[in-house]
Amino acid sequence: MTQRLHLVFGGELVNPQSTQFTDVNDIDIVGIFPNYATAYSAWKDAAQRTVDNAHTRYFIAHLHRLRDEEVAASPTEELG
Repeated sequence: MTQRLHLVFGGELVNPQSTQFTDVNDIDIVGIFPNYATAYSAWKDAAQRTVDNAHTRYFIAHLHRLRDEEVAASPTEELG
């Protein structure tokens, strides 16, 4: 089975209608999870903890989409 990593992160946004963080140094990295189901559970927990702050939002990033699992990158691509 292919591993499909997901990153859950969030923080306070400049505007609840945008995705721009007020301070990138304060982004809450919840963690990296091996599948969407566990990432969703972590996202839901984090979002529920901050439900009283309309400017705080959490996201799930699909890390597995950022890498090509079939073709290995060349050494120069990895450095760039």
